[in-house]
Amino acid sequence: AVVAENFLAPRSIVLFMKPNFVWIKRSVTAGFFCCDNTGQIKIFVNSIQSSRRTAAAQQQTASKRPSNSTPPPTQLNKIKYSSGPQIVKKERRQSSSRFNLAKNRELQKLPALKDAPLIDREELFVQKLRQCCVLFDFVTDPLSDLKYKEVKRAGLNEMVEYITHNREVVTESIYPEGVIMFSINLFRTLPPSSNPTGAEFDPEEDEPTLEAAWPHLQLVYEFFLRFLESPDFQPNVAKKYIDQKFVLSLLELFDSEDPRERDFLKTILHRIYGKFLGLRAYIRRQINNIFYRFIYETEHHNGIAELLEILGSIINGFALPLKEEHKMFLIRVLLPLHKVKSLSVYHPQLAYCVVQFLEKDSSLTEPVIMGLLKFWPKTHSPKEVMFLNELEEILDVIEPSEFVKVMEPLFRQLAKCVSSPHFQVAERALYYWNNEYIMSLISDNAAKILPIMFPALYKNSKSHWNKTIHGLIYNALKLFMEMNQKLFDDCTQQYKAEKQKEKYKLKEREEVWHKIEELAKHNPQYMMYNESPGGVPLYSMETEMPTAEDIQLLKKTVETEATQGMKDIKKDKVLMRRKSELPQDVYTIKALEQHKRAEEYLTANEEAL
Repeated sequence: AVVAENFLAPRSIVLFMKPNFVWIKRSVTAGFFCCDNTGQIKIFVNSIQSSRRTAAAQQQTASKRPSNSTPPPTQLNKIKYSSGPQIVKKERRQSSSRFNLAKNRELQKLPALKDAPLIDREELFVQKLRQCCVLFDFVTDPLSDLKYKEVKRAGLNEMVEYITHNREVVTESIYPEGVIMFSINLFRTLPPSSNPTGAEFDPEEDEPTLEAAWPHLQLVYEFFLRFLESPDFQPNVAKKYIDQKFVLSLLELFDSEDPRERDFLKTILHRIYGKFLGLRAYIRRQINNIFYRFIYETEHHNGIAELLEILGSIINGFALPLKEEHKMFLIRVLLPLHKVKSLSVYHPQLAYCVVQFLEKDSSLTEPVIMGLLKFWPKTHSPKEVMFLNELEEILDVIEPSEFVKVMEPLFRQLAKCVSSPHFQVAERALYYWNNEYIMSLISDNAAKILPIMFPALYKNSKSHWNKTIHGLIYNALKLFMEMNQKLFDDCTQQYKAEKQKEKYKLKEREEVWHKIEELAKHNPQYMMYNESPGGVPLYSMETEMPTAEDIQLLKKTVETEATQGMKDIKKDKVLMRRKSELPQDVYTIKALEQHKRAEEYLTANEEAL
């Protein structure tokens, strides 16, 4: 009891004691504390208060959308084909890289590893790795050295199978040879973009340039991935060869135009990040440098989506509380990434990273939302729809206390979106009223939000050109009416009063202009400069003001026209521009469809072991 009393506050009350422990009640809400005979304090939360708090928390978060545990995968084929003809394009660059070809390319077929004596297998493995360091020409003369290309392909295939199905084959002598073979085959100069000075790259129309040497490169990537995932792999041995220089060369390859290569690179870099703790800070720093250059200099990089996908998994594992370095990454890197023209290429992965940060630390909500409002697109409607998608994901995980801090600027922007002449922007903004959690936040703060939203909703219920928008607006107005009828009536009267003031101001200005015109008529040169048609005033300052009949009509229309089935409409439907009919490259489509994701190789590896 003495130990417990020293540990607890002076207000604690000793309820009863037993030989092994003492029960102490600190307060009605704090619960019970138990001290056993070893002097260790144990806490037993008051079950009644705990259940109340749990119920309140559950009620508050019941409508929150559950977050994804993994980032959205990057699409290999982003092209949305139309009904254009199928062709094979010939006038195009056939490779996404340049290789330094070996002079002596005559390879001798070595004995199979499985047939060699156990004592000779390690040496034979090394010989095969060295043999696979020979590079071949797949671009200028694809039919050259066919026999030796097949020898290399068969050797790579055999080593992939060998390292997958056998244990204790990754010995110390294999590490340098494996890394050297990977480096010689993969680390090469990437050429400039296919269209560096032309129009902006559009992933929905522009086909990627595939790697001509992919039959060999794919097997090299697969070998290295299985090498990293082997149960025999020892990071302490490998760190002598997989160092900062290796990582930097690996990151440079992310600008490859071939999406199949970037898919392998993504998985390999993620595995290196997980296994080599000493390289983690360096990898994050170098990825930041790529992002900075992309945002502020080039605005062109092929691997941004893949790098963000890796970072999504990394952010998911950040320990709490978040380091200042990680918060700065959110503010200085992730938020400015929203202003780049090609946002559509990597937006799903970017939005995932942002939401992960907010789930880790809700105090970051205000700077994130204010940053989004700062970079909000003014003339790019498809981009505006993306911002609205991301904003809803953020609101799905926002804490009510943080929502209060940002609701006014946030709903001022939403009011502008509702008034947008682009119907997809207005439609996406109005879908917020179908989200139960967002509606609960609006309901708690209706006194602030409704006065901001009402003018935009009222005006566009009459003037918007799209009939679908009318139904969605009536739906939103009906929800506001059901939420707080008195507040709705007050906003209606306030809107009417504001319009009345506007009318009086315009009338005063009209009278002033009329006086100026009357004075001008006394000028002898008046008739010389007066070119306005007879009977037509030189100014027109009329403004629409809702009458009492308009207000009553609005209420009746809201009751009758509010779409009942609005909640059934899928707000996640794809909104896209109508594309021109382009010819389809059959070779590119087939190559991307046949590509096997890197994760599938790892699954097969686990099954084999």
